[in-house]
Amino acid sequence: MRRIIMASLMVTVFMVTGLYAEEISYTANIKSIFDQKCLNCHGADAPEYKEFKKDKKKYISLNRGPRMDSYTYLLYFVGWPDTGALMRRLDDGNNTKNGKPGNMYTNLGDSEAERQRNLEVFKQWIGNWSLKRWSVAKKEEIEGMKVTY
Repeated sequence: MRRIIMASLMVTVFMVTGLYAEEISYTANIKSIFDQKCLNCHGADAPEYKEFKKDKKKYISLNRGPRMDSYTYLLYFVGWPDTGALMRRLDDGNNTKNGKPGNMYTNLGDSEAERQRNLEVFKQWIGNWSLKRWSVAKKEEIEGMKVTY
């Protein structure tokens, strides 16, 4: 009986302290959200970032953003070289001075509850949710990003 109580107590401690929690990763969590909510505009037929920047108006009129359909492409907009771009676009406005959400926030879900759930998954995956660009981001902020594959 004592062993059962101790085992139960240990399981409870592990669960409460988060040691048993699932780590958010691109393959297990982010890719499915991205494929469902973002792929139409940022898929394999979307332009590379530099091509998008050359003729931004054209691609926006075609409902296309820069390509982000793989882990590698997506990291471009999280860490470097376009540091914080994904966070600025997906943010709900709680991290901006004017409280305005990013231009892609509404695409995270059909309801506010779904948008908040999906945003939280992205935040957990990235770790250090910072809207800063590379030129002003501190080393510690960059190092705080998780972005597990």
